Amino acid sequence: MSEPVFLIASGDLRLSANQKCWPAQESVEASVIAAIRGAGREVKRGHPFDSAKGHGFIDSQKYGMQVFRDIPRSAPLIVVEAVWQYSHHVLHGLVTHQGPILTVANWSGEWPGLVGMLNLNGSLTKAGVRYETLWSRDFTDQFFLSGLKRWLNGEQVGHDASHVHSIAKFQLPAAEEALAREVSETLQRDKAILGVFDEGCMGMYNAIIPDELLHPTGVFKERLSQSALYAEMQRTPDSEARAVREWLDKSGMKFVTGSNPETDLTDDQILEQCKMYIAALRIADEFGCDAIGIQYQQGLKDLAPASDLAEGLLNNVRRPPVLSRDGRELYAGRALPHFNEVDECAGLDALVTNRIWTKLGFDPETTLHDIRYGDEYNGEFVWVFEISGAAPPQHFVDGYRGTVSERQPPMYFRLGGGTLKGISKPGEIVWSRIFVDNGKLKADLGRAAIRELPREETERRWRSTTPQWPIMHAVTYGVTRDQMMARHKSNHVQVTYAPDAGGANRALATKAAVFRNLGMDVSICGTGNGLVQ
Repeated sequence: MSEPVFLIASGDLRLSANQKCWPAQESVEASVIAAIRGAGREVKRGHPFDSAKGHGFIDSQKYGMQVFRDIPRSAPLIVVEAVWQYSHHVLHGLVTHQGPILTVANWSGEWPGLVGMLNLNGSLTKAGVRYETLWSRDFTDQFFLSGLKRWLNGEQVGHDASHVHSIAKFQLPAAEEALAREVSETLQRDKAILGVFDEGCMGMYNAIIPDELLHPTGVFKERLSQSALYAEMQRTPDSEARAVREWLDKSGMKFVTGSNPETDLTDDQILEQCKMYIAALRIADEFGCDAIGIQYQQGLKDLAPASDLAEGLLNNVRRPPVLSRDGRELYAGRALPHFNEVDECAGLDALVTNRIWTKLGFDPETTLHDIRYGDEYNGEFVWVFEISGAAPPQHFVDGYRGTVSERQPPMYFRLGGGTLKGISKPGEIVWSRIFVDNGKLKADLGRAAIRELPREETERRWRSTTPQWPIMHAVTYGVTRDQMMARHKSNHVQVTYAPDAGGANRALATKAAVFRNLGMDVSICGTGNGLVQ
């Protein structure tokens, strides 16, 4: 290749986020451009800085289509992501682009380019678009420069995937095979419902499971509107919402409140969040939902405080009781699995996980997290898994007493609302991801240890990411940083605790077999799973 390299950047839909994040994006682009020029190639930015808006992102699908009309279809194209991005802003152009595509992200906790790039990669994989991918702390390391050189020369970048093994290579234990048959046959016979409050949150094309792929698993969507959820919130009396708040106060949960709704978490915001929790349970019950997903970011963000408090409570078995209008306690003694940001791949995973862990007699609380960042600590690479507050208190050190609710960052959450913030307790987990590739449902599973880091290290990691959100310190068994980045087809990873290493092995084997029985291509990633090849 000798023609110029075109560079583009997909951004957020929210103007405040794009403006705040632009300096970071501009700095990363400068480093990437310097590396390309250092390799002897010319670079052209595919779209200009907009002085009126105060940023240079592609901030809508409409604008993205305009941008791609001026990019030669055969040109080498780099998508540089220093922050979160909405994939549908650029997916249309990437689907039809005929030249080589490279996605690039900064290795940074403060600026979630890694999260944005993983989402875009998962979306491109689902769409059947060929691409290469790279990441770097400062874009001067040999890993990045050698990969970039290969791509510029028209070669594949290539990443190590030796940690990925087909389930067919393993002999699963008979007891776990029997339990898996019971769970999968029951699900396919009796069926289940995912309640979907509006699809396509934040342009996450990879998070939508086509109906024809979902139905063979026995799971079907009930498509619901967030306007109905908001309407149900308006019908909910203040007295019922106050009862939820009082239950949380008595449980030991702490709310960091203030008087300025623009910057502080206020009691009024918390009351609205409690109404959302009640409304979600009532609508889920009305439609017979086995799991639900609230989109929030497009629509409800302009009407109500953040959904994350409600989401984390729904994911917990022990939570404030809610009665139906005819006096029944809804989902009594059970979690109602919630899939944050309407990630249907995570929703199917959460539903299946809940049933398996319940059968095993393990705590069934499960949640997705962003694969946000990671760094070395004490000779290990320790991931930072974070999500915007939707993790269940059962995952935290000291449960509700170790849970704090802080106001969501104003640039993303204009109307505020609190999180469920805590430090995930040390222990053994099973991690997984369902994704769509080549017109099929696939699933990756692995094991990890959750470490207890010194408080000062946890605080450092919080400060370098989003300190209002719950945090999980994860060490993936037999999966390196770069292997996870190269293989994982989503910004999200599903996590669930097991009582010990043996229990985690049993749970992983059962879950892998259930996924296989439901028609998925299943891969076991890494080591430490007790399986025999």
